[in-house]
Amino acid sequence: MKRINVLALAGLLALPFGALAQADVPAAEAAIKSSGCLKCHSVGADKDGPSFRKVAAKYKGQADAAGKLEAALKSGTLKVDGKDVKHGALKSKDDAAVKNAVAYILSR
Repeated sequence: MKRINVLALAGLLALPFGALAQADVPAAEAAIKSSGCLKCHSVGADKDGPSFRKVAAKYKGQADAAGKLEAALKSGTLKVDGKDVKHGALKSKDDAAVKNAVAYILSR
């Protein structure tokens, strides 16, 4: 009985992380492209900004990663080493589109 409860709890805890990895890839790529993100970022190579893989690695394991990135993509301001740095905002202010773009970036 105890083993079943542990397995059920593990399954429930995995739900938010599984949902995070389930980005609507075509929609996220379209939002990222139309917002001009690819001028400074790419999936695998650093440009003027870090690659999405590097961003995902930086935030891996941080419970508030999605929230931080969502706030940055909405406001156009990032915290880097404790300082506010201007960063382009995602052109879509739709929360679902921003969450989807963040899920895409963090899943790289």
